[in-house]
Amino acid sequence: MAPPPSFRWARRVFLTLLTGFVLLPVYVMLSSSLKPLADVSGRFRWVPSGLTIRPYIDMWSTVPLARYFVNSLIVAGSATVLSVVVAVFAAYAVSRYDFRGKRVFTVTVLSTQMFPGILFLLPLFLLYVNIGNATGIALFGSRGGLILTYLTFSLPFSIWMLTGYFDSVPRDLDEAALVDGCGPLGALFRIVVPAAIPGIVAVAVYAFMTAWGEVLFASVMTNDTTRTLAVGLQGYSTLNDVYWNQIMAASLVVSVPVVAGFLLLQRYLVAGLTAGAVK
Repeated sequence: MAPPPSFRWARRVFLTLLTGFVLLPVYVMLSSSLKPLADVSGRFRWVPSGLTIRPYIDMWSTVPLARYFVNSLIVAGSATVLSVVVAVFAAYAVSRYDFRGKRVFTVTVLSTQMFPGILFLLPLFLLYVNIGNATGIALFGSRGGLILTYLTFSLPFSIWMLTGYFDSVPRDLDEAALVDGCGPLGALFRIVVPAAIPGIVAVAVYAFMTAWGEVLFASVMTNDTTRTLAVGLQGYSTLNDVYWNQIMAASLVVSVPVVAGFLLLQRYLVAGLTAGAVK
């Protein structure tokens, strides 16, 4: 049954307003990134009087943006790979095997999502410092320590969602693989993982986005060498001036990997989230 014309017009108006609301900040960022600093610092103009690409050139020298970019890629990429690998094995064990303490494990994993991240800041800080003093392993101020920190946030959700997705894969496929001579790992990698690609992609995107834009722990757990983009953008604000045009330009540039990855993997992400949520 087709909706009435009034509903269609109301839907068009609502979607138009919503699109404008979403794209308005993007336009402000884009126009500000193409203005000289004097124009950005003054009264905002919807139509720029002059355009320049100088902010996109100067932003690399005002702060070591390239180093921050590399740090973010290493930290976010490593956290994503580790989250996916650990979550696949943990979710497969929870989905396919019955063991003592299974319910306690799943409830504990889910319960960690109830606590705000700031509660873990001081314990992790003290833990990393004490480990460094006792063993000489520098976790505080290193990229490795930041990767472990992000795993504490991405793994619970990743395990929970992949468990639901693995539950939707028929166990008959595992049994058929075992009959054909595959072991448990062979059934996992040859049967379950290929069938669960949308869920794995959804977990990878979630882990990457969580690590890429995190600010609180990155500002405490890093130093000048290991600083990531989310914290490094603060370097455009100095005691004398704030380079608003370069901040906007850098913000647009650092958003490209996340936006491009989301657009490329959107189909898998939606399918993975839907299947994991339903189960």
